[in-house]
Amino acid sequence: MVGSSKNNGKRRVISVFVLAMLNVAIMASLRNLPLVASYGLGAVTLFAVVAITFLIPSAFVSAELATGWSKGGGVYVWVREALGDRWGFFAIWMQWVHNVSWYPVILSFVATTIAYVVHPPLAENKFFVIAIILVCFWGMTLLNYLGIETSSWFSTIGVILGTILPGLLIIALGLFWIFNGNPINVDLSFSSLIPEFKDFGDVVFLAGLFLAFTGLEVSSAYANEVKNPQKNYPKSIIIAAVITFSIFMLGSLAIAFVIPEENISLAAGLMEAFSQFFAFYNLSWLLPVVGILLVIGAIAEVNAWIVGPVKGLYASTNHGNLPPVFHKLNKHNVPVNLLWFQGIIVSVTSLVILQLPSISASFWILSAMSAQIYLVMYILMFVSAIRLRYSKPNIPRAYRVPYGRKGIWVFSVMGVMSSAFVILLGFFPPAQINVGSLLFYELFLIIGLVIMAAVPLIIHAYRKPHWMIEIKKQDQKTPH
Repeated sequence: MVGSSKNNGKRRVISVFVLAMLNVAIMASLRNLPLVASYGLGAVTLFAVVAITFLIPSAFVSAELATGWSKGGGVYVWVREALGDRWGFFAIWMQWVHNVSWYPVILSFVATTIAYVVHPPLAENKFFVIAIILVCFWGMTLLNYLGIETSSWFSTIGVILGTILPGLLIIALGLFWIFNGNPINVDLSFSSLIPEFKDFGDVVFLAGLFLAFTGLEVSSAYANEVKNPQKNYPKSIIIAAVITFSIFMLGSLAIAFVIPEENISLAAGLMEAFSQFFAFYNLSWLLPVVGILLVIGAIAEVNAWIVGPVKGLYASTNHGNLPPVFHKLNKHNVPVNLLWFQGIIVSVTSLVILQLPSISASFWILSAMSAQIYLVMYILMFVSAIRLRYSKPNIPRAYRVPYGRKGIWVFSVMGVMSSAFVILLGFFPPAQINVGSLLFYELFLIIGLVIMAAVPLIIHAYRKPHWMIEIKKQDQKTPH
């Protein structure tokens, strides 16, 4: 799939297939299936709500913005064009920094999956989980030093082996389970399509579900590396959205069929479902194989995220928004110092796991924080899409949100409202998980969100004029 076409003298290294798989790797994490499975058949309705109010609007809007401003930089460029440099920097910072709390979440899934294969009690050993998080994250960081072409192929192969194949497998096992007349742990009546919310705490898991469908705009950072981006970017988004939505909905139902709601673990629930399926069909020997595949898929997802937001943040250095030390590229055009900076922060953040009563509690609170930070960026993206339709209507866009200005208003406002709702929702702990001290939970989220939002505004306000001068000198010395 790697081609050699030229565009403006630059070799394009990513095809529509690879880009679609990158988008799937970014979104389709099977770790989210247990989260949704806890709603039973009501998950179908929740998926539909999230798809209509968030997935479709974000897909449409990011496709228009990426094909109108396809030279790289992603959300930083889009928001900067619409709202100015300060808010452009703020947006890309929020997109990037949400990963600080998200990486430990996805890698804790890797740790619990490995534990389930090797020695299940390790799944609740916090030191084991942190060790796996650090080893995997730093390993992927080093891989990305080799450049986008190498890392994108790793994610492509990894998402096929570790996400799509296990996803199809658990869906197939769920279908066999039903057709063989086995007991089902969910109510299949029509009325059960309406989720049962006994109290407000039951609604809170929606925040995690929204987080599962974020990330479509991240691949815009690869725009300069894509063959025919105006045509292939929207196509890759559509392919990725369909694959992700199908795997999420059908896979979560398969888990709900075999594991009672009260026994579903957020971190290890997927392996528990596979374990029950395999035991029933005398295929227990397959469990370690599937565990290894799931680990590959989760690591591929981390790999797909590591460079995208970092490249967007790097684009902001061209306007002097970060010190010159972060402007350094290696021979593979990878911002190495930003990668190191990211690795250090993620390593420190992982230690929050030691402060919470369980791995599931850590999994949730970090997911909630990540969702809140990220959705602030989405609000700015949707607002920018409306603004750019009026301020820069003549910029060619190979793809436009349907129905003209009415369409951009409807989809963007829907995206803003759903994002704001989920941000508020995240401040309420879920009824199903013991998060320990409520005071710690609230302070952790409030202080975390305030600090993460304040840092880019402070950096922008106190940036130094000589940063820009030194960055220009660096560019003059760099061979093109």
